[in-house]
Amino acid sequence: MTTYHEFDHDQINAAIESARAHFSENNLAEMSATTDITGNTHMLLSGGCIKVTVENGKVCLSLPLGIGKVCLPIPNVIPNGTAAQACLHICTTFGFPTGVEVSVSVAGVTVVKQSFGKC
Repeated sequence: MTTYHEFDHDQINAAIESARAHFSENNLAEMSATTDITGNTHMLLSGGCIKVTVENGKVCLSLPLGIGKVCLPIPNVIPNGTAAQACLHICTTFGFPTGVEVSVSVAGVTVVKQSFGKC
């Protein structure tokens, strides 16, 4: 049976709230017509990291924002049972969540990274 690892919902909510606070009405009101808002509206915030284990050449995760369950492939030079770390970043535009980016590292080296939604 496949194990789907979950990220901490409190950390995810804190990241989303930080983005919303940054793009509050006051901050948006301070932007001028000469401000290049296309370069200032996208933000990635850490949604936390968790310990995971490689199973059958993959790491399976349950992702927030309605994305659901996904499995990421792990290169076959990394054996099953290897301890790894999965990190989540919440992608936002104007403080609204638009997707997530997930990376999986083994011994501090990123072995896979994928985004879901708009990042």
